[in-house]
Amino acid sequence: MLKAIINDQTFDISNEKGEILVNNQPFTWDFRDISNNHFHIIKDYKSYNAELVEANYTEKIFKLKVNGTIHIVNLKNRTDLLLEKMGMSSAASGKLNNLKAPMPGLIFEMKVKVGDEVKKGDVLLILVAMKMENAIKAAGDGIVKSIKTNTGDSVEKGQLIMEFE
Repeated sequence: MLKAIINDQTFDISNEKGEILVNNQPFTWDFRDISNNHFHIIKDYKSYNAELVEANYTEKIFKLKVNGTIHIVNLKNRTDLLLEKMGMSSAASGKLNNLKAPMPGLIFEMKVKVGDEVKKGDVLLILVAMKMENAIKAAGDGIVKSIKTNTGDSVEKGQLIMEFE
């Protein structure tokens, strides 16, 4: 599931049995790549010319020009939504206080140690959940004060993993 925020409008996007759903409604369109960052779209018998003007893949923010109008698209995937639900969204203060497990899983690899300085977006650890490796990134800047788990430990959702100064 993805959440797309486009010019302050929110859309839930999912894929059910190969069918794209937007806000739980079927979404059909014809999408063609014309050239580098230029696309042609037909939706509901209307034609649209789209251009990817700017892309920030780390923050998942994209600037699209559709038929001459600029649209800002902010995407949030399942992990982003879980982190936001736990109060760890990137919209929070730029300084880190602590990191709690966003979901139950296994600490596969710790990427930082006590005393390391981290910046927003740095990978802190790899958490394996539901047979998938999830890179857990810093939501802000900080210095690792303590690490409460070890590689190989199982964690529960909401369990404190590390603290920051």
